[in-house]
Amino acid sequence: MEFTIYFIIEIIGTLAFAVSGIRLAARKRFDWFGAYTIGVVTAIGGGTIRDLLLGAPVFWMSSWMYLAVTGLAFAIVVMFERVLTSDSRSLFMFDAVGLALFVITGIQKSLAYGFPMWVAIIMGMITGSFGGVLRDVFINEEPLFFRKDIYATACIAGGVVFWLVILLGGSEIVRQVCCAFTILFLRWGALHYGWHLPEMREK
Repeated sequence: MEFTIYFIIEIIGTLAFAVSGIRLAARKRFDWFGAYTIGVVTAIGGGTIRDLLLGAPVFWMSSWMYLAVTGLAFAIVVMFERVLTSDSRSLFMFDAVGLALFVITGIQKSLAYGFPMWVAIIMGMITGSFGGVLRDVFINEEPLFFRKDIYATACIAGGVVFWLVILLGGSEIVRQVCCAFTILFLRWGALHYGWHLPEMREK
């Protein structure tokens, strides 16, 4: 059952991140192959780096479902391109959902491989945010990861909350929900209220 829940979370996260990547590619007027490629990179980039660092089999090589889900994301963007590319809130929604779900999978996989919690939190951040970094680099945008608004920090905060719920004896579903809520809340605050970290400035 745990594997089933984990797989479902990873598939939903893959769909959400793929849509966010393909949507941005559509705004840049990429062709269909280019847009699909950006969707794949966004969806699997962070998880691939995580698995290589953990010494685990790369997750998307174990099932064709991940590439198929990216294809489904491509079809969604093609069918609803006008709505998805004109409304900035749709990018936030898909990106934030993908971010939250991939942080959870990154943490859980790291713990399953016997790594300590501090490593799991870092792997959660990498899983959640590095696909977006690759996406932004490929489409020639400044990565959200390096901007002042709360993005990677939200991943770390979600991981810390996940750890605190473990210490308090919370169940797996409670850990997942609290982690995801923390990330979504911080991303929402960054978007709507301009929450951000202090900027580095030259003296």
